[in-house]
Amino acid sequence: MKLDDLLGEYYELEQQLADPEVHADQKKARTLGKRYSQLTPIIQTYRQLKQVESDIGAARELASEDPAFAEEADRLSKEADELTERLRVLLIPRDPADEKNLIMEVKAGEGGEESALFAGDLVRMYLRYAERLGFKTEVIDATHSDLGGYKDITIAFKNKGNPEPGTGVWPVFKFEGGVHRVQRVPVTESQGRIHTSAAGVLVVPEAEEIEVEIHDNDLRIDVYRSSGPGGQSVNTTDSAVRITHLPTGIVASCQNEKSQLQNKDQAMRILRARIYAEAQASKDAEAAAERASQVRTVDRSERVRTYNFPENRISDHRVGYKAYNLDQVLDGELDGVIRALVDADTKERLEAAQS
Repeated sequence: MKLDDLLGEYYELEQQLADPEVHADQKKARTLGKRYSQLTPIIQTYRQLKQVESDIGAARELASEDPAFAEEADRLSKEADELTERLRVLLIPRDPADEKNLIMEVKAGEGGEESALFAGDLVRMYLRYAERLGFKTEVIDATHSDLGGYKDITIAFKNKGNPEPGTGVWPVFKFEGGVHRVQRVPVTESQGRIHTSAAGVLVVPEAEEIEVEIHDNDLRIDVYRSSGPGGQSVNTTDSAVRITHLPTGIVASCQNEKSQLQNKDQAMRILRARIYAEAQASKDAEAAAERASQVRTVDRSERVRTYNFPENRISDHRVGYKAYNLDQVLDGELDGVIRALVDADTKERLEAAQS
């Protein structure tokens, strides 16, 4: 969409939101307000740029009388360049899931208990980073391992209020999906040998009920007894729930809650997110087919990262990021690697928009 069109839409939204009758319909008011907040950074940056360009013209006119104005014009020109670049980035088509909450699943892979312990390390890393950024978190379901790790765990990450563009849970965590590999001496290793194991991370945007239509006739619901570490029963009733969406074959289960109804609600929540994510992936695949020459730098399905303990090194294989502060990263200081991924994605989007 052209900038002139966005300006027109912004002014129209201002008028609509100033009408008391609009706020009588809360759903409509929220929709308009959300779109208004999306456009505000673009319009503000555009206005700043126009003001700076005007100031440059005035400074250049006065430069013949006072050389100090020539220096001011040069400074303003650099500011204009920065605002122009910022505006270009803001005008990139946004990911439709940018404002959504997120559901993350972390599963132990090959490596037995060591893999489960590493899954636990990843979970703590993400929870600490989320806490630093002010996100809310909720453990939906979890299966613990004997030594305190996780065989698998599902966590919801929630935005706090209406996030600014690029600052919500989805823009921050959406590139974490894939296979994460660890190289270290496991606690179960008596010979001190370095082992390699892995854990899988899956991230999907959380879908609202109105966004995903699920018919009861399309569901198969199985109930079973919850189990804890080592297969030990932690519940004497069949409270765990497994739901299969027959048209797609997508399955979601939950055993964390004490009641069957609560587990069903949580499993439906996971199921909606997975169905929504698959639908979005199909749309993305169709779009990619139309522009087959475009190759994304950040692929969420591949082996994404290595955590090397002996060298205190973290490497992201998608963008060539490497740093020797693994201990800090695992303590929740993920800014560097997240920024590298976001910058790579932004560059790809800019190139795609210009092609």
